[in-house]
Amino acid sequence: MVGLHYADIAVIVVYLVGITALGVWMARMVKTAGDYFMPRKFGKAMMITHAFGTGTASDQAVTVAAGTFKNGISGIWWQWVWLPATPFYWLIAPIMRRFRAITTADVYALRYDMSVAVLFAIVGIANLSVKIGLLLKGSSELIHSCTGGLLDANWAIAIITVLFVVYGTAGGLGAAIITDFFQGILTVVFSFLLLPFVLNAVGGLDGIRETVQNPQMLSLVSPGKIGKFFIVMYSLQALVGIVAQPFIMGVCAAGRTEMDGRVGFMVGNIVKRICTMAWSITALAAVAWYLNRGVELGSVKADHVYGEVAREFLPAVLPGLLGLFIASLLAGVMSSCDSVMIASAGLFTENVYKPLKPGRSENHYLVIGRFASLAVVIGGVVFAYLVPTVISALDTWFKIAPMMGIAFWMGLVWRRATALGAWAATIAGFAAWWATTLSSVVAWLSDKPWADQLRLIWREEGKPDAIYDPWVVLIYMTAALTVGVVVSLCTKPTAEQKLTRFYALTRTPIGQDEVITETCTLPEGVVAVNRPMLCTVLGLEIPMPSKTAVVGFLAGWVAVGALVGGFVWLIS
Repeated sequence: MVGLHYADIAVIVVYLVGITALGVWMARMVKTAGDYFMPRKFGKAMMITHAFGTGTASDQAVTVAAGTFKNGISGIWWQWVWLPATPFYWLIAPIMRRFRAITTADVYALRYDMSVAVLFAIVGIANLSVKIGLLLKGSSELIHSCTGGLLDANWAIAIITVLFVVYGTAGGLGAAIITDFFQGILTVVFSFLLLPFVLNAVGGLDGIRETVQNPQMLSLVSPGKIGKFFIVMYSLQALVGIVAQPFIMGVCAAGRTEMDGRVGFMVGNIVKRICTMAWSITALAAVAWYLNRGVELGSVKADHVYGEVAREFLPAVLPGLLGLFIASLLAGVMSSCDSVMIASAGLFTENVYKPLKPGRSENHYLVIGRFASLAVVIGGVVFAYLVPTVISALDTWFKIAPMMGIAFWMGLVWRRATALGAWAATIAGFAAWWATTLSSVVAWLSDKPWADQLRLIWREEGKPDAIYDPWVVLIYMTAALTVGVVVSLCTKPTAEQKLTRFYALTRTPIGQDEVITETCTLPEGVVAVNRPMLCTVLGLEIPMPSKTAVVGFLAGWVAVGALVGGFVWLIS
């Protein structure tokens, strides 16, 4: 890596060797497939850093920085779309833990049947391949820009992939969680390391406001692409899809207790939203910095802004800082890729391979899981090489999980949902999404007199007309839910015994030192809890929330309000 200071190279090498060795060392703790895919032994601190590390990566800094650079601080919503969903994490985490499952596909098999579990596994593996590709694409672009092209983006993808595959396939989810603890710290460093130097160069926030004259650049909700409708629909999409992200089972259920999962899931993601603010402000400061230098903003590639600013500022401050920045961004992407890889391997091994080849040894399933990890990563690498931009990759990934998320929520809150209804909802969602991409459909809608009034068509210079993204979300979600409900009502109800087992699990808390010997089953001696219900109209199954649930949920909304209010106050 010619052109980097020796101190930078030393920092990078120490990080890469150390984190890989730690992950491989964790392999000694893996004795069974359960150890590999779902070790339930981590406390709150580890679960916070696991949730933060799994959900936070350098590609997200690229998307937020690129969105902010082009559209102003409203670009923060490319990651803040999950912010309104964050209080719900407090409610989701204990449910995931109570399923006593290894993978989320186990839950679909429990609620519906094995065919729906296999459908989820296929969709989930595709989803995770896209996610890995997104992570690699964003981080490689960042490495390319912050090294001034000395390390090509394609080579960066290859190097990152080899490293996280080595320790991830060896140590499984346990290795991912342990390494996430250290990599999470480095990701925070990555998020804030550059900010003070860029701010100082442009005269702080006052200097930004004086230099950036366009008021839209300083608005959290812009009249451009990221308006109120965009924020509402993408936030709803995020909430619907979060339960169907295959790696969320590990984020919620790898803790010792329900509270470990609750605190880890919600607090880890709140920390992420704070880091997101730093990415956005850094990019806004970069706008002012470029303007002060007389650079035409249109000549700057948005995906490269974060890395180019790092290359400009950090070496001049202290040798080794750029190396720390690169090591930190590597930590961000590797801490996400390892967990995603293990989740996808779990889906294939537990829900596709094991039903076809039952009764094999634990060692056999471990070997299959490791090979499955490698196969999913290869799919992600291919996607990373093919996708044109980081934001386009992110937008594709956004829409995959909700297709199965609708079936999850239907099954959780409505007794009448059936396996055929789950299939129909998923197929209808994908079909509706595909239809919105057809040029013939776009042209037909463009001619309607109400298209402009509803802002149905998004027009951008140099690109073909397309249906505005929030409308795409509304169309596919409405189609999926409507078809899922209608087909469920027209098909044979799910067996009452199956429903009783499913809802008993969701309502029975995890006991102290509870040992799970069979997935999705209450351990011997544990009595199902009969909770009072809040709503049972039309077959709905909404239990009365506990005091812990209500207090945590409200605290989550207070945190959301504080983050949004604090960010607006800071900028304005």
